[in-house]
Amino acid sequence: MHKGEIDFITLGCSKNLVDAERVMRQLEAAGWHCVHDAEEPKGEICVINTCGFIGDAKEESINMILRMAERKKQGKLRKLIVMGCLSERYRAELEKELPEVDEMYGKFDFLKLADELKVESLTLKEAGKSKADSCSSFERKLTTPRHYAYLKISEGCDRFCSYCAIPLITGRHTSRPQAEILDEVRWLVSQGVKELNVIAQDLSSYGLDLSPTLPSREGEKSKVERKHLLPELIDEIAQVPGVEWIRLHYAYPTDFPEELLDVMARHQNVCKYLDIALQHCTDHMLGLMRRHITRAEQDALIQKIREKVPGICIRTTLLVGHPGETEEDFEALKAWVKEMRFERMGCFAYSDEEGTYAHRQYTDDIPTEVKEARAAELMAIQQDISRELMQGFVGKTEKVIIDREEGEYFIGRTQYDSPEVDCEVLIEKPKVESQKSKVESQKPKDKSLKEGEFYDVLITRAEEFDLYGEIEN
Repeated sequence: MHKGEIDFITLGCSKNLVDAERVMRQLEAAGWHCVHDAEEPKGEICVINTCGFIGDAKEESINMILRMAERKKQGKLRKLIVMGCLSERYRAELEKELPEVDEMYGKFDFLKLADELKVESLTLKEAGKSKADSCSSFERKLTTPRHYAYLKISEGCDRFCSYCAIPLITGRHTSRPQAEILDEVRWLVSQGVKELNVIAQDLSSYGLDLSPTLPSREGEKSKVERKHLLPELIDEIAQVPGVEWIRLHYAYPTDFPEELLDVMARHQNVCKYLDIALQHCTDHMLGLMRRHITRAEQDALIQKIREKVPGICIRTTLLVGHPGETEEDFEALKAWVKEMRFERMGCFAYSDEEGTYAHRQYTDDIPTEVKEARAAELMAIQQDISRELMQGFVGKTEKVIIDREEGEYFIGRTQYDSPEVDCEVLIEKPKVESQKSKVESQKPKDKSLKEGEFYDVLITRAEEFDLYGEIEN
């Protein structure tokens, strides 16, 4: 057990990761040493940042809590703390069922954790002889490679889709002030960050809750001018010196701010990449899912995105097995995927989540094996599409950022690929050559590449989800 050390274990999405990074920065300013996702936790305190989105995620969180509780029983851990989405939603039940947990925090009070451990840090070091460093609330201990970071611009969601528990956990949509976000961007750049992956549960709604109330005229009620501010925000971020890539995640198709497309087309450092969850295609299913959009409107939006931002990579997520999905709906979905030819696509089987509209109003009557078979069939179709689209890169030169070294390769990404979830570019390391072969060689091999640097890479080969290339000489 390492004294003065805290292990953080983050489960779930990148939005959770940002929360953990904020807490770690506050604690390190107070003198603690924080370790993130260690293979073998050894700290005296363990903080588990939980996910409560779907059944599998909740099970993973519970299993991790039990695993760390066992370490505590064995005397290998002094204190166990839980935070995040699962404890936000089920705090009372967890406190009753898991007495081994010393402290529980939710999704919005987690900075109290830092405040309490700051006090403990000062006590352990004899309060009065040690003073915690001050830091801004948005500062973080980055756990990603230094050259990229996630930038969370809002929390919560007002959409209330039938299947989704997110609004039940995170509450209504709340945008961060633009000035604060821009301060964070400048701070991230000062830390060496070049690529910003902008995230929110619903990017499309950014700024609507920041709209000013217009003064009323005599005899009239005051009016709130609701305005999309995402285009303005991205335009401002794109002009911050040092920001080389901006990538957008989790837009919502209904009421999409189309002015954003003009910003994407205008700025070279805004990646031609848009993550927009579409979920389904038939009017029947879009209605049951409470998506507030029709097939025709959805198709028109996709067409407009591709017209205004030529060459854009659209990443989407689809949901199969939702109550009411017929064989006809699924066949239509398969045909639609073949027609749309999305550059990146994921698919999930429906999970019946308590408290959601679908859980209250529908019957989860599609067998698990049918849901899983539909998801597998859809992904098989996408694999064929991806194989064809990836072949189109062969012979082209792409700007690539290097993320890491792995085995015989340097691993990087194009602007069309988000970290950890999308395709990668593999560049073979130079072979060790004898002095004779070096002299005889007509074309030098690629030199050692640096993590976090950009290179022009000639794509020489493509697979379903990966590209291979070499540095242009």
